[in-house]
Amino acid sequence: MQYDVIIIGSGLAGLYAALNIPKTKKVLLINKRESFKCNSFYAQGGIALAKDEEDVPLHIKDTLDAGSGLCDTKAVDILSKYSKEAIDDLIERGFIFDSNEDGSLAYTKEAAHSTNRILHAGGDATGRYMHHFLLEQNPHPMLGNTRVVDLLIKDSECYGVTVLEHRELRNIYAKNIIIASGGVGSLYEYHTNAPTISADIQGICILKGIALERMEMMQFHPTVFVNNNFAQKVLLTEALRGEGATIEDQYGRRFLFDYDERGEMATRDMVSKSIFEYAQKTGYKIYLNMRNFDYEYFTKRFPNIYKNLQDLGFDVPRQKVPISPAFHYAIGGIKTDYDAKVIGIKNLYAIGEVASTKVHGANRLASNSLLEGLVFAKRATNDIKKNTQRDNNKAILEFSIDNKIMSFKEDKIKKNQLREIMWKYVSIIRTKKGLNEAKSQINALLNEKIGKLLKFRLLTAREIVNAAIKREKSIGVHTIES
Repeated sequence: MQYDVIIIGSGLAGLYAALNIPKTKKVLLINKRESFKCNSFYAQGGIALAKDEEDVPLHIKDTLDAGSGLCDTKAVDILSKYSKEAIDDLIERGFIFDSNEDGSLAYTKEAAHSTNRILHAGGDATGRYMHHFLLEQNPHPMLGNTRVVDLLIKDSECYGVTVLEHRELRNIYAKNIIIASGGVGSLYEYHTNAPTISADIQGICILKGIALERMEMMQFHPTVFVNNNFAQKVLLTEALRGEGATIEDQYGRRFLFDYDERGEMATRDMVSKSIFEYAQKTGYKIYLNMRNFDYEYFTKRFPNIYKNLQDLGFDVPRQKVPISPAFHYAIGGIKTDYDAKVIGIKNLYAIGEVASTKVHGANRLASNSLLEGLVFAKRATNDIKKNTQRDNNKAILEFSIDNKIMSFKEDKIKKNQLREIMWKYVSIIRTKKGLNEAKSQINALLNEKIGKLLKFRLLTAREIVNAAIKREKSIGVHTIES
């Protein structure tokens, strides 16, 4: 059996790619677990766009400024110029963003944006609403509870994937493969990611010699409630600060202005590092204060945050909530070109958080991630459509299945060890000594008796560490001390 396109992952990028492939094509989406267990589903704040032609240069400038000089200017130009087209397409298909009383689109503002240009849906449930909408619109079959464990590559050309389904391995072939599997959240002890985001595909890429880049660029969200027993922590969207919430120490002091004149509205990397350094220096607890919000407005604008925090025992917005930075977004990833093609491998594409389009540089501008997923998903499918004739002439190659053991009982303990290593040594502020210690401990785990799935994670983690060691100067989200 051969498909025209296999899409690995069913987050926003994967689903929008599927939506842009005609029903006449044979397409298969593969989900590791349930379709909603993806980072897109948990995106709260919204989706950024250039509202009109006048806003394009401003959006480009804000993105470049946030990226600290490491953005690819052409990629950013593509992102901004095609942003409104992507949003208009969703609206024309029937998606409804939140609006003002007069029916106009309700734009909000987040840190490092020079103007209100972020759309939201369901108050603070933008990702959930968009994901549900695209699921309903999806015209192609989906294969759930299935994990991709290999890419079938020969002579720099991809022919399909090996999947683990109901504890059995099998190959599925396709003329084109789109990777939309997300980031690396489960590598860290504290993170905001869906539980399925475990860096498998990045590890497979390392084994296959596929280039990853800027893996040291890991973004940490500054406002997260981490005092729960779940691996996935409670994200408190940046839109809260954009609309008036403040960050304070236990005595009510807004200390962020000591580090940046923008205070709560500084870039994410600056706010995260400031919280981290201040807490270490003073030993004080840090809080998000939402008392500036009217109660009724808060419950309508941020209904999910309200419910989640009420369930945890917080009387918001009246009561302050203790916060900490936590891992949030992988800026680096699989190296791609401007059409989302994976560099050096034919018929293979990468979109969304798993890819490195170099749009985000050294620090992602808030709410540009969902937009990047849409814009580059469309570019990937456009490129696939252009190459239809080539695909029709493509022969099917048979690949044998690698039957290495997927996991051992001890792997769960070692996964937790890895999370602790990454949080301790490879998180917000790094040192050369700490990075070398992390590399040593990861190499030791790689030399133990481990399953294939844990090996993927360890390889990805080591790649992050190696990239961090090579970048000797601090920039953006990468802060390194001697």
